[in-house]
Amino acid sequence: FRSKAQTLIVFVLMPFTLVGVYFGHLLHGMPISVLSGFGVVALIGVLVNDALVFITSFNLRLRNKESFMSALEQTALNRFRPIILTTITTVFGLLPLIFEKSMQAQFLIPMAVSLSYGIIMATLLTLLLLPVMLLTINNIRIFINKTKSREEVEPAVKELNTTL
Repeated sequence: FRSKAQTLIVFVLMPFTLVGVYFGHLLHGMPISVLSGFGVVALIGVLVNDALVFITSFNLRLRNKESFMSALEQTALNRFRPIILTTITTVFGLLPLIFEKSMQAQFLIPMAVSLSYGIIMATLLTLLLLPVMLLTINNIRIFINKTKSREEVEPAVKELNTTL
């Protein structure tokens, strides 16, 4: 990212996915276990991947001299379909496992519940909270730098220093 704030935003999103995990386990009447934790690990991977692709696309738009709001809006519109499709395919792929009654599948069900309900929450976070947090960080930077322009002050879009 080359931006500590953007990295921090991704880390801040991670605990919120646990709301989906908790709700899924509550809905299915099962306790959260170590096996649920394996699902959370996979869930964090999906969340980080979605956020990474979103922020990278956003930074590329800023680097191409788009305005901050335009870049944020266009990134959200362009990344909406891939993020939604990832969520739908994962959740529907895990549904047969979640509702499986055989004894052999019982140890995998908590992992599937964690991943499927958590990824629904991660999708909402990526599409709603991530842009809000990027905008908030930018507004804080504008306030700190006391710039009169409402344009970006994101350090991730500055050119790399080629001299070492």
